[in-house]
Amino acid sequence: MKVGLFGTGAYGMALASILEENNVEITMWTKFEQEKDALEKNRGNDQLIKNFRLSQSVQFTTDILECCKDKQLIIIAIPAAFVKDLCKELQSYFQPSQHICIASKGIEQDTGLFIHEIVTQYINTNHIAIISGPSFAKDVVEKKPIGLTLATKNEETKEVVKKSLRNCYVKLRHTEDIVGTEICGAIKNVIALSAGMLDGLGGNSSTSAMLITEAVHDMEEIIDAFGGDKRTVLSFAGFGDLLLTCTSMNSRNFSFGKMIGQKVDKRKLDQYIKNTTVEGYYTLESIYQLLKDKRVKIPIISLIYGIINKNKDPEELLTFLVEKI
Repeated sequence: MKVGLFGTGAYGMALASILEENNVEITMWTKFEQEKDALEKNRGNDQLIKNFRLSQSVQFTTDILECCKDKQLIIIAIPAAFVKDLCKELQSYFQPSQHICIASKGIEQDTGLFIHEIVTQYINTNHIAIISGPSFAKDVVEKKPIGLTLATKNEETKEVVKKSLRNCYVKLRHTEDIVGTEICGAIKNVIALSAGMLDGLGGNSSTSAMLITEAVHDMEEIIDAFGGDKRTVLSFAGFGDLLLTCTSMNSRNFSFGKMIGQKVDKRKLDQYIKNTTVEGYYTLESIYQLLKDKRVKIPIISLIYGIINKNKDPEELLTFLVEKI
């Protein structure tokens, strides 16, 4: 099988490691010529995943056509903010027989569209799948067992993705709930901001568990509001990813939230955002507006928004958790 993998970030590299294990022919795309040259030379990026290397068989390109042509499966693993630009170009080369697997998480800021909605806005296909779940890139490349939710309504796409990614250490559990899976993948990053804030405020494991439990109920409400299946919150994409992202300093969202809880100088916060992809920071704006438009009240989202964008005191989070009905 031939796979075109769009994205050479940490998670893109991790997915490539799984594909390699499954003897898949891989072409990886990056927008930047300098990055392509460095990857061809070094076969990895120690700033993203230290001491990890891909084999010489993996091809790197800056040409979208080269990454797409003759590929049975296309995987999108780039930050949500850049998916639209990619799809605008990809639509010229995509063939109806090809399948798309989305590994990106988030909601587009200007439009409030989920990633699968952005893709299908430009590419006319029902061969769409989402993968989401608790899987830090550095853990994936160590080949320790991980579980991912595979969301698709297309049986052929399901089998293609399984053939590419499932193996002795990667478990894929299927659902048809694409919307719920995307919401889980996006919202958990926002909740991780608040989990980091709690840690920065000196909260303990018991308080963190309280937050996560409340967040599960809130995620159910959000999924239901957008027409998804509330049961998806108990999937790898839901509770599984929420638990991982809200309890680890390896999470960039958690780390950023912790800085806010510690009341770090705004200049340092701005610098962190500039140099690090904090998806929850951008998703927060989108989900806040989407919920407002739908007149759905999720107080924890409103509070996180207020702390980050309206200078509310992070310590209000502690009071909120106790007083929340």
